[in-house]
Amino acid sequence: MAELHAEEGAGRQGLLRLMAWLSPAFPVGGFSYSAGMESAVVEGHVGDGDGVEAWLGVLLAHGGLRNDAILLAEAHRVQAEGRSLEEIVSLATAMAGSAERHAETTRLGEAFVRAAAAWPHPGLDELAGPAPYSVAVGAIASAHAVPLVDAIAAFLHAQVSQYVSVAIRLGVIGQTRGLAILAAAETPILKSSLEVSRLGLDDLGSATIIADTLSMRHEVQYSRLFQS
Repeated sequence: MAELHAEEGAGRQGLLRLMAWLSPAFPVGGFSYSAGMESAVVEGHVGDGDGVEAWLGVLLAHGGLRNDAILLAEAHRVQAEGRSLEEIVSLATAMAGSAERHAETTRLGEAFVRAAAAWPHPGLDELAGPAPYSVAVGAIASAHAVPLVDAIAAFLHAQVSQYVSVAIRLGVIGQTRGLAILAAAETPILKSSLEVSRLGLDDLGSATIIADTLSMRHEVQYSRLFQS
């Protein structure tokens, strides 16, 4: 019975840490980035709530969000098995499709690792220097015994929430529509989390050419609110 209570306590502690790490209050600076959505709005690809919902659905099923989740899952497994994170860090960094996306993922990753140092763990040493955000989240979640599916679901929910926040700040949707989009995203996020937890690096790939191109075009956009 004591062991059961200890396991339950550890699980709840992991949940609390995950909530803290992916909270908007966690100092990673994610509010500064749109991952190309700003260009999608400026160039008319996304213009209303339905457009935002469809855009997120495609990224989640076929684009960058799916790849990030796969990289997170691999980092989680590598950390759990005590292997070096060097290769997954290099791969995730190389997969950034533009200079802005490279800066975004590595800056967020570095900020995440610095903030997570409030919960000391030897595994943090392997993430010194530029570390892609998804890899940092996966490795640190694993180091603190956060279950893989929970880590993926929380990460994807935080990313979708960030995109919704971008759309609100760009004036595409209001808060009520934003909440409706988050509610509708629950089922796809949970489905994707279960699916991705069984995938590996051979499953990486993207079919979102427009979104990837817009991320590059943002680098030369005349007027910008976001860094990516």
